[in-house]
Amino acid sequence: MRAILLFVFMAAGQHAQAQNFAFEYWHQGKILLETGDTLKGDIQYNMQTDLLQLQANNKIETYSARKVLFCEIFDNTVKKYRQFYSLPYSTSAGYKAPIFFELLTEGKMTLLSREFLEYRTYNSSFYYYGSYTRLVLVNKYFLLQENGEIVEFNEKKGEWLQRMGNYSDEVEKYAKKNKLNFEDKYELARIVEYYNSFYKD
Repeated sequence: MRAILLFVFMAAGQHAQAQNFAFEYWHQGKILLETGDTLKGDIQYNMQTDLLQLQANNKIETYSARKVLFCEIFDNTVKKYRQFYSLPYSTSAGYKAPIFFELLTEGKMTLLSREFLEYRTYNSSFYYYGSYTRLVLVNKYFLLQENGEIVEFNEKKGEWLQRMGNYSDEVEKYAKKNKLNFEDKYELARIVEYYNSFYKD
């Protein structure tokens, strides 16, 4: 019996490792090029390489962040429209280059994100060595400043609330009432959107 349970959990772990990510699929959408042209079709995005692929009229074209202003897709994996903008960002080499950011919400606080793949180790009593490694999708968050600068802001709940100043208590109550997690991308977007609502006319 124990051997059967071990096999089931190991199989489940292998299945989890083989999960598919949104960027591996084709999504219906549109791309706005820097030339002003709008292209429609099936789109596959990749934030690791900052490339978009467009499948239309029986051919596939590839576009870098330098050639794209904006992209919108309908992501069936989350049943949401997602918007990506090509924005200049300071590289480690000290110069700015356009890369893709997903816009989560805009207003007083404009929240952007980028996706990365990372191998992470998890502890498990069901594995012979006591742990296993899994490839996971990680979201990193950025704030678009009023001066156009983009700064990374991957903080915990306390730092997010501190940044919200006088409205932090109201935001915290809203998040608690709606059971929103500051570490979940779309739930964090809802929290920031609520904060932004205090600044709407």
